[in-house]
Amino acid sequence: MAIRTTKKGGARFYVNPATRMMYPGVTSILNMQPKTFLGYWRSKMTAELAVKSFPFLQEMVETAGEEAAVAYLKGAADRYTKARASLGSEAHIIFERIIRGEDVGRQRQDLEPYRLNFLEFMEVVRPELVSAEDIAWSDTHEYAGSYDIIMRVRLSPDAEGHLVPDHVNGKWYLLIGDWKTSKDTYPDVALQMAAYAHADKLIAPNGAERPVPEFDGAAVLHITDTAWAFKPVQADAEVFSYFLALRKMFNWDRTLAKDVIGRPIASGGRTVTGTERRK
Repeated sequence: MAIRTTKKGGARFYVNPATRMMYPGVTSILNMQPKTFLGYWRSKMTAELAVKSFPFLQEMVETAGEEAAVAYLKGAADRYTKARASLGSEAHIIFERIIRGEDVGRQRQDLEPYRLNFLEFMEVVRPELVSAEDIAWSDTHEYAGSYDIIMRVRLSPDAEGHLVPDHVNGKWYLLIGDWKTSKDTYPDVALQMAAYAHADKLIAPNGAERPVPEFDGAAVLHITDTAWAFKPVQADAEVFSYFLALRKMFNWDRTLAKDVIGRPIASGGRTVTGTERRK
């Protein structure tokens, strides 16, 4: 039976209908990391929108009221994130279709550069598809997640010892990989790849299960509308141990944190009157 997903309390969970087990997704677990920079980024997005939209905001206040204008500004970061996520999802579909051998044809203006850069990656690196978009499942540590790609590539060390594509004499490497269309690549991709690489099994869309292979490494393809870069990623046992720490934090946030403070042993202060309680 196929794995399904559900949202609960802002997190995504993967549900196995056969066993009735429900595990949090890898991405939701990674959200346990502190991201203090997001506060500054959200403030910056709001401030930039306010400066750029000043005449429009004045008109909005006059026609729709201050609350509407405030809501418009507050939503700046969320609208940007949603638009980028939508573009990224569409690009991922194109990448998967191409690596499966489909001719996707020319895309609309905002997606076409991604298609062309991915085609160049395919020509330079020549990855061989093993599987794509299956689910990595761990009963041992109770998590699951959908990976982008498992591929084979031929690589050899260059004069400086760095691996580069070599389609003639290169050694075959089995890699767990991810496509990233964000502004940059960030360290948590290593945690993500380690989680997939250290799962117990892989589950296909039809529910068929197979063991996780022994990978030679991990890699991320960072691809934007202007450039692409294929980068190695550390996804070993050490990195995986940090992912497991976040997995424990997920449990803390969802269960233990709600119960560690008990009812007051004693309390005091101003008595609340019946009239106040009825308000």
